[in-house]
Amino acid sequence: MYIIYILIPLCVILAVAILTLLERRVLGNFQRRIGPDRVGIFGILQPIADAFKLLFKEMIVPGISNLVIFILAPILIFLLSLINWSVIPVFYGNVLINEINMGFLFIFAVSSLGVYGIIMAGWASNSKYAFLGGLRSAAQIISYEVSIGIIIMIVLIYVGSFNLTTIVESQFYIWNIFILYPCFILFFVSALAETNRVPFDLPEAESELVSGYNVEYSAFTFALFFLAEYSNIILMSFLIVLFFFGGWLPFLNVNIFFFLFKEIWIVLKVLFVVYLFILVRGTLPRYRYDQLMSLGWKVFLPISLSYLLLYIIYMYFFFIW
Repeated sequence: MYIIYILIPLCVILAVAILTLLERRVLGNFQRRIGPDRVGIFGILQPIADAFKLLFKEMIVPGISNLVIFILAPILIFLLSLINWSVIPVFYGNVLINEINMGFLFIFAVSSLGVYGIIMAGWASNSKYAFLGGLRSAAQIISYEVSIGIIIMIVLIYVGSFNLTTIVESQFYIWNIFILYPCFILFFVSALAETNRVPFDLPEAESELVSGYNVEYSAFTFALFFLAEYSNIILMSFLIVLFFFGGWLPFLNVNIFFFLFKEIWIVLKVLFVVYLFILVRGTLPRYRYDQLMSLGWKVFLPISLSYLLLYIIYMYFFFIW
């Protein structure tokens, strides 16, 4: 049983390696260049080469930094990104460690703790660029977590359960994206902001903050930040698939394909959502910070609250009575 605690980090690291290679190749096609193709066949060993480079580089710690918090911050962020996977139903309702009825609340609570690691990293580095990046990231994550919470409340009211497996099973006949399409758009854009992806990568804006809250990190500690960020991207893709694309269920309950390929349905859907993340990075420019905050508080929050209110009124008059 305890081997699962070793397999989860290994699988996450392997998935991140595949994602980084996929992203670099796709972006290369977008920009009419080759991308990584020298290390191994078709560049397939490039993530391994990058991992060895980070592991064997010298870890430099600024002399004016707070050493304990400086080292603890990336470890905390990486551990929190791994904890969330414990309640995710990955294949056909099989949860990795333990299935709980408040599955989404658990993920939401653990994800909210990640902002403390970012603030710790920015403050402990004792660098103005890192500190500004930490403040930006904290404000950004808090702002868009509000919208994500309201959006998911709509899905939970529609399904009537916090259990992730129940949410998937409720889409047996029709996926939620066809019923709650505006919620999907709001959730996807908010997920981009939550994971610091383009066009919302303001905490790591190279032209302004060099590299943001992780500017003073190198070698293994930087690798932990990198793994946590891409792990959260894959986690968000899983949540989008579970909430809106029916999880492991096929489209319109095509039974013959379901029984033949039930293990790969969710993988194909997650790859599609991950491709959308990469597509946005390759096509959209970066927002200004004031535009980012205005979008969250003046656009997404009123729209999500209005949609929640309208849906509650609809449920009250058409289903309760």
